[in-house]
This record gives sequence, structure tokens and C-alpha cells, in this order.
Amino acid sequence: MRDIVIIGHKAKTNGDFSLNDLPGSAGRMDILCRCVSSALFLSFGMRRDVNVHLLLLGDPDPGKIVRFEGLHLRYLNPDERSSGSLINKALLKEVTEHDVRSTPGVWIRRGNLKSLLSEFEGRALLYLREDGEEIRELAREIRDPVFILGDHTGVTEEEEAQLLEAGAKIISVGPISLHSNHCITLIHNELDRAESERGESPGKVNCGDEE
Repeated sequence: MRDIVIIGHKAKTNGDFSLNDLPGSAGRMDILCRCVSSALFLSFGMRRDVNVHLLLLGDPDPGKIVRFEGLHLRYLNPDERSSGSLINKALLKEVTEHDVRSTPGVWIRRGNLKSLLSEFEGRALLYLREDGEEIRELAREIRDPVFILGDHTGVTEEEEAQLLEAGAKIISVGPISLHSNHCITLIHNELDRAESERGESPGKVNCGDEE
């Protein structure tokens, strides 16, 4: 299983935004939507062994987590409007600390970084930063990982301290800053190569409404 966490510091936390203006009205929700597509889509299929966790910290009600489960997802297309629409529907739900199902494969609950990290106890936490250890040198040893990325504003000092306290290892996909969705593509590429060398293959099912 691969889990990917993206921290959206400005992302709107209610459904009051326009799908035609995800960068502005939704607090750079476009970045998170691109990350969802990069994390889940293949050329002719979807990665069913990937979950994406969007930590939404913007106004007016910060501290919500939207989870996309690759295994159960339906009604998702690769464009930003599609994932933006599913996030919008999730944010219209009455949210508690417990998971609430919005659409097939999409869940929402209240939470913060600390509570989210606590769900991954015992798993490899890998925090993306330019000066980290090269993922290319580690890919063959990575099993059941959880990757944590910031948005266009990066990760705050407080968040980084929480990640390190939780035991996260700092890794890098290269020496310069890249967009978060590009980092996700590179992560998948390195792990796919490593799995191929081990005779494994990514969990994939053709797109559509298959049961």
C-alpha cells in the first residue's frame, strides 16, 4: 500500500467555491487536485493500491481530512474539476472526528496532522524535502510507505517538528524544488521500477465502474 499525504494550508474547508476558479475561490485547491490525479491515475487505469489524504487547513473551518481510496474510487476523472467536485461534495457533509462517506471511495473527517500521523503507526513515514536522502538509493527497501508533502507554501516549522517527532525520514526526489504533483509522479516511478526488479507490479484495475 502507498499512502500520500498533502498538506493544503490555504485550501477552503467548506463547499463554497467555484470549480471554475479552484486556484482563487478554493485556496489553491487546484494544487491538491493535481496531486490526486498524479497519485491515482495511470495511462489506462488507476492505482488501486494508493490512498490520498488531503489535510485542509484553510478558512473558514480548518482541520478537515479528505481521503481518496484508490481501491474503491468511482466517478473520478483525471481533470482538476473532477477531483475538485468530489472534494466539494465531501465538504458539504456534516463532519465529525469519524469518517463520513461522501461518494464511493471518498471520505471526510475532522483532524489535524498529529491525528493523521497517528493512523500510520508502525509504517514508514517519508517526508519530502530537497536536502533529504535520495529516494533512488532507498526505493528497493521501501515497503508500505506513507509520503508527506507540502503545498506551494511548503511545510511549516511546527509541522516539520511533528513529522520528525513521529519518526519521519527525510527523503528527496532531486536537488531542486518541484511541484508537489511532479514529486508524486517521480515517487511512483522509482517505486514502480523497484517493484519491477523484484518481480512485482503496481495494483492496477482498468478505469470505469467495475465492481
